[in-house]
Amino acid sequence: MKSSSTLFVKAGSAVLMTAVILSGCTFKGKSASKSDAADHSFSIVTTIFAPYDFARQVAKDTGTSIKMLLPPGSEVHSWEPTAQDIISIQKSGLFIYAGGKGDVWADKIVSASDSKLTALRMTDCVHLFEEEHPEGMEPEKEEGKENEKANEETEWDEHVWTSPENAKLIVQKICDILSISDSAHADIYKRNTAAYIAQLSQLDSGFREIVKNAKRRTVVFADRFPARYFTEEYGLKYYAAFPGCSTDTEPSAATVAYIINKVKKEKIPAVFYIELSSQKMADTVCEAAGCKKLLFHSCHTLSKEDFAAGATYLSVMQKNLQTVSEALN
Repeated sequence: MKSSSTLFVKAGSAVLMTAVILSGCTFKGKSASKSDAADHSFSIVTTIFAPYDFARQVAKDTGTSIKMLLPPGSEVHSWEPTAQDIISIQKSGLFIYAGGKGDVWADKIVSASDSKLTALRMTDCVHLFEEEHPEGMEPEKEEGKENEKANEETEWDEHVWTSPENAKLIVQKICDILSISDSAHADIYKRNTAAYIAQLSQLDSGFREIVKNAKRRTVVFADRFPARYFTEEYGLKYYAAFPGCSTDTEPSAATVAYIINKVKKEKIPAVFYIELSSQKMADTVCEAAGCKKLLFHSCHTLSKEDFAAGATYLSVMQKNLQTVSEALN
């Protein structure tokens, strides 16, 4: 998502700005009364698909309204929230977003909202890794001197949900918050969460088994790289064309050559591209190196078709199981 240094949204003549600041995995908000629960007007708003699906798994059978702001089929790095999106956030019972440099706009809204808004940053729920630029990766372009100070600060990789183990931590935190904010349905939230975490554990075991029996431990992304937490979790080495939130899509000749040479030298059978990618670089690498291209789905967003068909985080990651196995053998 684009980072915004300022964001002013007016609803009628009133600017939607007051004050609350959240930190860590803590939250501020109001508990639902019994009358609230009877009407059950409780709602959850998320920015992207992964937390949207986590929330609907935890909240199923409760009548909770869940909204995802990023439209299916949209490219997350070029998307920006609308005035109506801001209003939806302000009216929600729980707002869930990734955090990090792509969600500066969301941080500003949360820090300026009134005390009724409960918000959860996924990056606050797990151990974070810094963004890194391994050998061969396209360097990010400097935007100007005004960003020099920001460039000196640590930049954390925000794609925390790509690890099923991290997903379990986030899901549990969502449950904890909902069990307090909508206490009338606490037992349902807790039952749903226990069942879902068991499924995530099975997914995690599947990836561990694949990596344990694989011929190699290296993956190549001829695309953006949103899988740092995934590779860290399973002890994989990686090479990639761009960082996960890079705005660039056209690699330099040097980056393309490096990736091609790496694939040839290590006889890597497949390179990854990510959802909604143009796949142009993957095609170039495959043609030059004689390998195949495979989709690694980051769960940032879904195509309109997959969303309409009812795809879930688990179903998407199950497909990743198959492609990771193919790429490592």
